Amino acid sequence: MYDLILSSLAAVLAWPAIGYLLLGTILGLFFGAVPGLSGLVGMAILLPFTFTMEPVAAFAFLLGMYAVTTTSDTLASVLLGIPGTSASQATILDGYPLAKKGEAARALGAAFFVSAVGGLLGALFLGLSIPVLQPVILAFAQPEFFMLGILALTMVASLSGGSILLGLVSALFGLLISYIGYSPTDAIPRYTFDVIYLFEGLPLIPVILGLFALPEVLALAVGNTSISRVDRTETRSRMIDGVRDAVRNWWLVLRSSAIGCYVGLLPGLGGSIVDWIAYGHVVQSSRDKSGFGEGDIRGVIAPEAANNAQKGAALIPTVTFGIPGSAPMAILLGALLIQGLQPGPQMLTTKLDITLSMMWTMVIANVLGAGLLFLFSRYLVRLTFVPGHLIVPGVCLFLFMGAWLATSNMGDWGVLLLFGTLGYLMKRGGIPRAPLVLGIILGPIMENALAISLSAYNGYGWIARPIVTVLAVMVVVSLAYSIWIHVRRRSVVPADVSGARVPRPGMLAARPLDQLLPLVILTGVFVGAAVLAMDWPANSARFPFMTGISGAALAVAALVVSICHLQADHAAGRGGGTSPQPLGSVLHFALWMLAIVGVTILLGQRIALPLFAGLYILVWGGYGWRVAVPYALGCLAVLILIFDQVVAVSWYPALLLR
Repeated sequence: MYDLILSSLAAVLAWPAIGYLLLGTILGLFFGAVPGLSGLVGMAILLPFTFTMEPVAAFAFLLGMYAVTTTSDTLASVLLGIPGTSASQATILDGYPLAKKGEAARALGAAFFVSAVGGLLGALFLGLSIPVLQPVILAFAQPEFFMLGILALTMVASLSGGSILLGLVSALFGLLISYIGYSPTDAIPRYTFDVIYLFEGLPLIPVILGLFALPEVLALAVGNTSISRVDRTETRSRMIDGVRDAVRNWWLVLRSSAIGCYVGLLPGLGGSIVDWIAYGHVVQSSRDKSGFGEGDIRGVIAPEAANNAQKGAALIPTVTFGIPGSAPMAILLGALLIQGLQPGPQMLTTKLDITLSMMWTMVIANVLGAGLLFLFSRYLVRLTFVPGHLIVPGVCLFLFMGAWLATSNMGDWGVLLLFGTLGYLMKRGGIPRAPLVLGIILGPIMENALAISLSAYNGYGWIARPIVTVLAVMVVVSLAYSIWIHVRRRSVVPADVSGARVPRPGMLAARPLDQLLPLVILTGVFVGAAVLAMDWPANSARFPFMTGISGAALAVAALVVSICHLQADHAAGRGGGTSPQPLGSVLHFALWMLAIVGVTILLGQRIALPLFAGLYILVWGGYGWRVAVPYALGCLAVLILIFDQVVAVSWYPALLLR
């Protein structure tokens, strides 16, 4: 074991893995620092580039990026009073008041230091837990993995959003999408509608990019928010004071890191609530509570230590059970499958070196990321001041080319835009998207596991297996616990730093009106899927039919709840939730996306994407030719150097250039 630990460290430090780790860490600092981008979006964008990499290099690239986003997101939370990512929401409550007092550097110094410590403890927790988990994993067979899939979907669906119904509907819709293509039992095409592109199923990457990345880019394009109320000179004060604060509160750092590890172990909780749990702990356990919300450094230390420790622990259920501990871990699960790795026993036995390399990647990335932020924080702060219009074209280039790498078919872009529209509707309606991705990934695994279990035990005798029974009880407990939590979260937290009252984490923030359209669409899809499945053989129809019926019932129930909320809001004379983005601006952005596809068909990507970047900067951004032309040329250089020379992509055969 000791030799394996050292050899896995050597593999991470060897070239090119260490180079990808450094690059991923730098990109992760950017994704965390710029509001609107996050580790989730970064994982979605970088995933296509791991196709041709070796496993150690691929995970060094992805985890190096992901590990540090909850370190650099403190920049926006402290300096701008807005969360850089969802994991830094609680940091605002005391970090931003510190910045207004001229103590931004102190808050950043404490945050960076405890983020590194929390990340280290989370990664070490991953490594130390492996010997304990090995005998447990080896006791699992196909029946247990089927029940684990149900548990994963239940937990993620019920804990990733403000509504249990909406989470379950999203998870079932993901399962339904996973059935597209040939049935694994009878080799019968399902939901293909005689479209050749669909015979092998929907590629995962365009789906993920559409669901998660495209709606965030839309928000940047429509909002273009980057104005800071904090003077940049405030970042030049001493950061060492924050480090001293963290050292003085070392016991709080350890407790908060332990909270992060525990939350990371629970699939579905993720980083969106771990900072609130840690913040609540520090407030409840402190004798003097008067300073919290006014600039107490402990209110920065606790959430920042917890959200970084959570990431290392979240790898445990992802790698060992195939149950993502958060939405980005669902994407990492896709990366495992792309590399030909199956979560479960092999990751703790024959592929243990890969698992240990992930641990070392998290350790190195956390230390490296914190060190870079200490050295260059004054320059990285400027990233949060970059206008959104300067970010959108570059991100769109990587979105479209990342989707194209899936199959090099124009259908990839169709899937990207289709799921981008769906992701926008789901985000606007408060419907969680992480369960959908998990359903797509777990669908084939669960279907195969059930088929093998039914065959091996001549029916449902496997239900009596002890571990299966325990997992079934956990499913029930998970749902009951989620309902209890949902009831308790109907209250609101005190006023935030801007003076407005905000909902507790997990509460439904979207307007009920915005839920009606996506729920009506999903209901129709579920019903249609169940009807089509009735004509297939029993083995091929079992899962789709059950999913369609269950999904339709839950979607109708969610519709009824939304209508009741809408009537209540109308009677109370309130709009209900956050204001939607202007429809005109959304349609404007959609036309730009469709124009990329149209010009690509005529002239190809090497003309369409730089042309889009230049015209977007010129027309929508209003920056003039001196900015638009260099930007377009930079995009052309990226296409040629990265996608043509390095990736060697198959370009679309343009109609006018044949």
